[in-house]
Amino acid sequence: MYNLTDIAVIKKIMAKNGFSFSKALGQNFIVDADVCPEIVRRSGIDEESGVLEIGPGVGVLTQELAKKAKKVVALELDTRLIPVLEDTLGDFDNVEVINADVMKIDLKKLIAESFADCPNLHVCANLPYYITSPILMLLLESRLPFRAITVMVQKEAGERLCAAVGSREAGAVSVAVSYYAEAEELFFVSRDSFLPPPKVDSEVIRLTIREKPEFEPTDEKFFFATVRAAFSQRRKTAQNGLSSGLGMAKDVVGQAMQNAGLSTNVRAEKLTMEELYRLSEELYKLR
Repeated sequence: MYNLTDIAVIKKIMAKNGFSFSKALGQNFIVDADVCPEIVRRSGIDEESGVLEIGPGVGVLTQELAKKAKKVVALELDTRLIPVLEDTLGDFDNVEVINADVMKIDLKKLIAESFADCPNLHVCANLPYYITSPILMLLLESRLPFRAITVMVQKEAGERLCAAVGSREAGAVSVAVSYYAEAEELFFVSRDSFLPPPKVDSEVIRLTIREKPEFEPTDEKFFFATVRAAFSQRRKTAQNGLSSGLGMAKDVVGQAMQNAGLSTNVRAEKLTMEELYRLSEELYKLR
């Protein structure tokens, strides 16, 4: 089995397969030997788990997942990496590598075909920075039977994704994550842990999927439209953002806010999940 955290080994494999890094695909491969075992240890993955990995790179995290999980399916977008992965993962019979885009593949079908004998499912990945939020929202909104999503992301993105709703750091994406999952920052990862090193540090976060949302709105799409509108003008009050974003008269929005027991001067980041829920319900009545 290759030591994929050894830079000399990685460079030899790359040369053998004629591979070079792609900035456009956000390719930064882990070369710190402690990082991937710790990701797997903190993920909650066990011997009965099926794991979906997104963007395996040269397979450094994939190897650690394969040592622990029952089955690993790795989705790799870059066609050039498929022969590399066939080389580096050749010692494992519980890994399936698929050349596919997670944003386009039928995940429900994939789960049915590849994880039929796995009683619990996880997502584990070192996500490309440029598409972190779209991938996470796809996974959360799809309501697929994952127990948890454990991913390495840019540090600032991780802090925002895990920010408590009602705190200054929270945004619309924080609300969305909190709606579907319980978010936790696990540990920091230095930029020096990668080849080539990115310009920013990273952190590993875990999203434990809720069985059902803490608050269930009458119209889920309208709830999220309310959240997006409220956070759309962060320097202004929530009332301004809601009026503009929802196309509702300011006085109508103000009435809904009063009905929800909220000040019309409040900013979106001050609103808790319960307050956003109440506000959405009142706005829905007056829309």
